[in-house]
Amino acid sequence: MEVKFAQNSPTNQEMQDLLNGLELSSLTIQGKGSNSLLISYASAEDSVNQNVWKSISEKYADSVQSKVDYRDSSVSSELKSNSLWALFWAAIGIMAFIAFAFRKVSRPIESWKYGAGAVIALVHDVLITVGAFAVLGHFYGVEVGIPFIAALLTILGFSVHDTIVVYDRTRENLLRGSSKEAFPEVVNRSLNETLVRSINTSMTVIITLLALYIFGGDSIKNFALALLIGVTFGTYSSIFVASALLVTSYRMQIKN
Repeated sequence: MEVKFAQNSPTNQEMQDLLNGLELSSLTIQGKGSNSLLISYASAEDSVNQNVWKSISEKYADSVQSKVDYRDSSVSSELKSNSLWALFWAAIGIMAFIAFAFRKVSRPIESWKYGAGAVIALVHDVLITVGAFAVLGHFYGVEVGIPFIAALLTILGFSVHDTIVVYDRTRENLLRGSSKEAFPEVVNRSLNETLVRSINTSMTVIITLLALYIFGGDSIKNFALALLIGVTFGTYSSIFVASALLVTSYRMQIKN
């Protein structure tokens, strides 16, 4: 339920105290602008909605009920299922494409391991973003929806971009370098050659996302925040996770 007030809205705590007597399940209250509150709770009964609105309108006569949205469990389950499938097929597609693109550098490790390393790094980025929003949802009532899923898919696309840059330089150095140079040294040299570029590229995106989060509207703040977290850790994973996985895979291979 979104409620708009003629003057500044009451604080979240004031509204919480007002509605506590109704014993609402999973009650969360979020500010929306300077004069609106978004009130969420778990109930499918219209009488509960009427009691909530009655309590608010009696104390705040200048309040207006902007909108009321109902979300049942079937919609939530369908959104979760479709989101997981979207993320799964995106990851599979990325892995397949990288394995195909690196088919000419099957030494000293197979080309599919480049794709596997990229996907593991992507899973790392997505899990950190989801974990951050789980914490924000628990303590601050931040909700996830379609914009959040769009942000996760965007993170997949952007994060793999930095990883590909490192992997592509590794491929170039393998093809034109000496066969006597150890694979870990090739990866390390490739990483050093692309390090500044990766950081500079990501910083321009991070600065833009910060501006979007600070000055953007409430409707895109969570989207910008998810991207900000994902891009930041995506840069980290491209440098410290994806490349390290190649070397780890190589060392496991030579031990066998």
